[in-house]
Amino acid sequence: MTNAATGSAVDRPPEATLSADEARRIALRAQGLLGAPDRRGGVRGVLRHLGAVQLDTISVLARSHELIPYARLGAVGRKAVESAYWTGTHAFEYWSHAACVLPIEEWPHFAFRRRAYRLRPHWHHELPDGMYETVVKQLRAEGPLTATELGGAKNGGPWWDWSAAKIAVERALMFGEVVCVERRGWKRVYDLAERAVPDALLHDDLDDLECLRRLVRLAGQSLGVGTRADIADYHRLKGEQVQAVIADSGLVPVAVEGWDKPAWADPEALATPPRGRHRTTLLSPFDSLIWDRARTERIFGFSHRLEAYVPRPKRVYGYFAMPLLSGGRLLGRVDPAREGTTLVARQVSLESPKAVAPMAQALREAAEWVGCDAVRVERVDRPELAVPLAAAVA
Repeated sequence: MTNAATGSAVDRPPEATLSADEARRIALRAQGLLGAPDRRGGVRGVLRHLGAVQLDTISVLARSHELIPYARLGAVGRKAVESAYWTGTHAFEYWSHAACVLPIEEWPHFAFRRRAYRLRPHWHHELPDGMYETVVKQLRAEGPLTATELGGAKNGGPWWDWSAAKIAVERALMFGEVVCVERRGWKRVYDLAERAVPDALLHDDLDDLECLRRLVRLAGQSLGVGTRADIADYHRLKGEQVQAVIADSGLVPVAVEGWDKPAWADPEALATPPRGRHRTTLLSPFDSLIWDRARTERIFGFSHRLEAYVPRPKRVYGYFAMPLLSGGRLLGRVDPAREGTTLVARQVSLESPKAVAPMAQALREAAEWVGCDAVRVERVDRPELAVPLAAAVA
């Protein structure tokens, strides 16, 4: 129930107790990595199942938004991935866990965030008077357009040294007046929301609590089971926002052995035991299975962080180390690169000799997917495994 005086959820006793292994398997199934993949739903089905696919500029094997459906569906065509996100009115880009692609039907549920942005419009950038209106007017007359076509994306300084036109159009995106309808060479192509979002969805009618209730429920479904902090992190909600609605979200309280915090679960995830085939695959560091470092350590006993922004001498596992998932466990990681048609495993870390075969399988499959015809292993952190791994990928 919800305490009407404070708006906070009143803790209820757990409706079930899960073993750590049951929680892990529930999480894997909820993330589409246990059981038969939904090939009929394709990339759009993966997006709706996850509720959010994170975007990032880094491209090693492929960009993260491509790696995420690949991890679940296998060698889905890369053009099909782009088409699923940016062709037609099926998805939109917005700030969720970070910059994400989101199912278009969730547009109304981000009204709370659009309203919050409008209350603090400067967003760390000053904007000349009239520029916002000028950009919107130009899009109305000429759109869709890139920031360059609107007057230039940058002033020539550091990465965040945006031009006035870029600041204005990004502000309009945050306010919900503009959306990204395409990516050209990773540049956003902007158009008015009224032309790109279906009329039935283009509104901010839902109040904040209704938006939050929906996003908490969606996060719980996408996680399967999680603590309040896990659920808040999924769409980057505040703890007090989750607390205000979680009791009315449809999620149920559970206890998980070994977890020191109360948890909540999707009741449908509790209804049937998670069974089926485990995926063997490399995971993007931005994959929603592992994007929360504390949750990853709690569920898999595996510590991982992206080291792309760590100075090279201080990196432990490499620039874009990708964890290896196999048999429902995280068994190691690899820092990949491409040289022509060769996939290069610059640095491989393996938890045990049992990880050699699945790592080789994952490397060969990833190489084929990105158009490479060979795999070369440069370094293995356990030297005794270097020869067996090199033989297995040959």
